[in-house]
Amino acid sequence: MDVNYTLILEIIVIVNAALAFVTVFREKRDIAATWAWMLVLVLVPVVGFIAYAFIGRKLPKGRMFRLQHQVAVQLDERLQQQRDQIGNQIMPADQISHSVINMVNMFMETDQAFLARKNRVRVITDGHKLFHLMMEDIEGAHSSIHIEFYTFYNDKIGNDILDLLVKKARSGVEVRVIYDPWGSLGTWKSFFKPLIDVGGHVEPFLGTQSAIIDFRLNFRDHRKIVTIDGEIGYVGGFNIGDQYLGRKEKFGYWRDTHLRIVGSGVFALQARFMLDWNATDRDHPFKDDRIEAQYFPLTKVKGETSLQIVSSGPDSDLQQIKMGYMRLIQTAEKRLWIQTPYLIPDDSVLDSLRIAAMAGIDVRIMIPDKPDHAFVYRATQYYARQLAADGVKIYYYHNGFIHAKTMVVDGRIASVGSANMDYRSFKLNFEINAFIYDAAVATQLEEIYEADMRQSELITSEKFDQQSAYLKFKQTASRLLSPIL
Repeated sequence: MDVNYTLILEIIVIVNAALAFVTVFREKRDIAATWAWMLVLVLVPVVGFIAYAFIGRKLPKGRMFRLQHQVAVQLDERLQQQRDQIGNQIMPADQISHSVINMVNMFMETDQAFLARKNRVRVITDGHKLFHLMMEDIEGAHSSIHIEFYTFYNDKIGNDILDLLVKKARSGVEVRVIYDPWGSLGTWKSFFKPLIDVGGHVEPFLGTQSAIIDFRLNFRDHRKIVTIDGEIGYVGGFNIGDQYLGRKEKFGYWRDTHLRIVGSGVFALQARFMLDWNATDRDHPFKDDRIEAQYFPLTKVKGETSLQIVSSGPDSDLQQIKMGYMRLIQTAEKRLWIQTPYLIPDDSVLDSLRIAAMAGIDVRIMIPDKPDHAFVYRATQYYARQLAADGVKIYYYHNGFIHAKTMVVDGRIASVGSANMDYRSFKLNFEINAFIYDAAVATQLEEIYEADMRQSELITSEKFDQQSAYLKFKQTASRLLSPIL
């Protein structure tokens, strides 16, 4: 009996396409991600479905987040007071202009992000300075140390920090650590055993022990949070690892941006950490009767900076940090300067950037001149080429690897945090940013940007046009997978 292989192949193709259709469309997602996954599942049937099992499925909402009652009450009371104050327009000392009030209100409504006033903020751009300061603050802790990082590597700086945490836990300080197992590949929980043995608590985010068997692989804890005694906080782009100190030949000097915050902004970082901890470790949750006194001490710090700590992630469809980025873009009147290692914006952000540039705003975007992830970098180059054609100034940073995630508008307001300018940070990762309403800090960030420009090259539209046809093909092909990179 003759076998009709053509018919069998046609049946397999039809069945595969039908399964791909059912698999992708049964979950609500944006149209770009839907068609990107359809492309993968149809063109690479077996491998595509395996990849989807690990990184394509959405995160169950029921797994997310429990906030203890006492913290919820405090947040609700503070937010209501600030809504009343903003409504009465009694905030000139906070540098909250009419153009920014709407953004402050937006974060209050979408993320319960209260306006933290009178903070002292230090901008740090070098890993050696950051870890020196951070370890000094940890050394001085007398009550609690809470750490949450995407990457906590088992290398020299990782061991140095671990040894210090062990010392503090042994002395009676409460130490809790959350790490992401995918971002910390090569670091097993056994690495933290010395800390656990002396009473510290360490957990992989959402309780997944191994990145290899993690079927939520696509949803990573990309946040970088440190709070010490509820009085000092850190947030930004650095992780814990030797490469962030420029010790990896592949990257060279590591250029990033982090903030050290003293003041009421630490309250928001502490609350965020507590949310993540109670979702991750249900055996050792924060207790209501200890929350206010131990973790949210009254502060008498007199600083000049008002800010909001904003978080976003796949537990919400609002994409709060992306909304903040878009609001900053729309607020710009003269200058909009951005640094990001990954430039893969969705259509709404892409259009906002184009509109700003075409309206005569000085839009500048600084990206690395080398890849750390090949597909992501080619997609970044694709969007950089498109934006350059629309009048955006694209700079390649040559002095190592730039990993900073900053946006500065008109020397008035700014954002510094963990969120990149890409689909993953907007929709898939758990992120955290500080939105800063202080001309002094914004001006400092502009001065840092100008110093970085002296280490960078302006890549004009003409230079992009001179790229080889093969490179442009790789960029375009990578761009097709942008929604799932």
